[in-house]
Amino acid sequence: MILKSIKRYWQVRTGRLETPVDGAGPFWIVSAAFHVLLIALLARFIMDSNEDKAIVLEARVPLEEVIEEQEDVSLELTFDEMEMGDLGADGGQGELVTEVAAPTVDVVAVDTLNLEENVSEVGDLFSREDFMHTAANAFAPLHVKGSVGTGTSSATGAVDRLTQEILFSLEERATTVVWVFDQSASLIQQRAEIVQRFDRIYRELGMIDEQGHSAFENKGDSPLLTQVVAFGADFSVLGEPTADVGSVKSSIERIETDSSGIENVMAAVAKTVALRKADRDIDRSTREPKRNVKIIIVTDEAGDDVQQVGKAIQVCNQVQIPIYVIGVPAPFGRPETQVKWVDPNPEYDQTPQWAIVSQGPESIAGERLHLDFGESFRDLDMIDSGFGPFHLTRLCYETGGIYFAVHPNRTDPGREVRRWRTSDYSSHLTYFFDSDVMRRYKPDYVSNKRYWQDLQKFPNRLALVEAANYTTTGDLRSPRIRFENFNEADFVRDVTRAQRNAALIEPPLNRLYEMLRAGESARDKEESLRWQAGYDLAMGRSIAAKLRAETYNGMLALVKTQKKFSPPVGDEPQNNTWLLTPADATETGSQHRKLLSKAKIYLERVVDKHPGTPWAMLAERELAVPIGWEWTEAYTEPPRPREMQPNNNNNQPDLPMPRENEMPKQVRKPPRL
Repeated sequence: MILKSIKRYWQVRTGRLETPVDGAGPFWIVSAAFHVLLIALLARFIMDSNEDKAIVLEARVPLEEVIEEQEDVSLELTFDEMEMGDLGADGGQGELVTEVAAPTVDVVAVDTLNLEENVSEVGDLFSREDFMHTAANAFAPLHVKGSVGTGTSSATGAVDRLTQEILFSLEERATTVVWVFDQSASLIQQRAEIVQRFDRIYRELGMIDEQGHSAFENKGDSPLLTQVVAFGADFSVLGEPTADVGSVKSSIERIETDSSGIENVMAAVAKTVALRKADRDIDRSTREPKRNVKIIIVTDEAGDDVQQVGKAIQVCNQVQIPIYVIGVPAPFGRPETQVKWVDPNPEYDQTPQWAIVSQGPESIAGERLHLDFGESFRDLDMIDSGFGPFHLTRLCYETGGIYFAVHPNRTDPGREVRRWRTSDYSSHLTYFFDSDVMRRYKPDYVSNKRYWQDLQKFPNRLALVEAANYTTTGDLRSPRIRFENFNEADFVRDVTRAQRNAALIEPPLNRLYEMLRAGESARDKEESLRWQAGYDLAMGRSIAAKLRAETYNGMLALVKTQKKFSPPVGDEPQNNTWLLTPADATETGSQHRKLLSKAKIYLERVVDKHPGTPWAMLAERELAVPIGWEWTEAYTEPPRPREMQPNNNNNQPDLPMPRENEMPKQVRKPPRL
């Protein structure tokens, strides 16, 4: 019927009886044309148009649950070295503070989230053109990582770099900067230093504004606002955001010292974010956040509520606020340092005092042995780790900010800093290391849960952390190496007692070696420079300590039964003291030769593969001290018999009298820092 209708239509339209579909034409052509037309019509009704198509977002897990594990998917932002010019280039002492150039983005190793579970439809988003902006705010875990290992010798150097960061932010949109100051007494000097720098910051930004820089175009009447808050045990807001530099400086100067010694830094971060969260609301006219917000923390401690770092990271990433910290370097593998305290009030005694302050460690768990066998290795010295306290640095890293490790003695990396040269209100760190070198050795900035999960996958890492923790228990003590022989009975008693103590030392050292050897098979598969250096140093040092302990006991047996003092020469007195000193050879035999070779292989590998790092420096110290022992002779003045002193009729001894009208200044103990 359809074919007849087509023929009839053709005849009416053309007035001709013959048609193209008469018996002379192939019928398959007509059939094909018909089916193509039919398929096109069906497709038109079945397939929806692309026009006005809504985008549906499906979330597998709630955003709040994803954020805590945000390190799973991330990008890392680094900077290539480049001269900075006048703006922000000088750290207050003529040094180039840090490198600033076009950023390069590196993908950090990821563990893909399981998105096949807990599927639930959230709803429709606005439209296709809004998708990119909304996704940027919704997927906070997909963010750019911050910068760590940035060292400077002054707070002004860090502030100059932050001037650049503020300028970058202003190029995007209007910006609010919140300065969050630690209220501890040890930060008085640094706060004053920053206040003095504020004029320069705003003067430079003002000059850029006058020159018509793009950062200030179309940013309204208040492109840059500044607010000051303070924290200790509590949290204080010192005024509303303002463009008045004088008001900002006045707020900083009236910060009161908190004598509690408590620093709830993570709580301060959460409260500051809540304070400025409205600035990150989406402006419906521009469909972008109203303002950028940058939070700058100034502190000289690790903080007392670091267990809340996960929540602090979460609230920051939910609204995309980066955290910057002007802080202190963490001591390498140690939780505490000694800070030099000089009373800021000249009416009191100005003699330096030393206070214990929590400024570390740079990693979640200890990754450095506490081992100072024979007191020859200065293992208790505090040295720079190249990074800040772990949790504060992780906060910067995870939110896209920067941690500035500020120490005034960081002027010549590799040069020893004597105790007396330590600057006031600063920790005593004997050595500093080049930031460019140390960035390749950054700790694993992940959550506690993720850190311990990863340790189970790497036996060498787990062995190192367990061994480092084991050496903090106090079981490993330094042996006695000096024995006076004033009379034979006392001498034999002292040597026997030392042998007994040596017998107590050997089992813990053997246990330490076995703990590290459990991870030895996985060492060659390790790709992280930090974990390579850490494990090799620990392994080499544990073997060396084991050998020293075992040969030490043998040497004690020799001196008690076989060693005799040499005859005196000329008028010199007869030697009466035996000293046990490190030596390349030992008199106890060659059974330890294989272990000795193994220790040197590990230690020399650290020196060769990781130059300019704390691990290499400690390995060099270990190699510089021979692993064997030898006895040397010396003379010690025998103690004189006690003489009866006249009581002088119970009168007090003559003491120098103080000058008339002169009173010694009162000494105040350092406050809780």
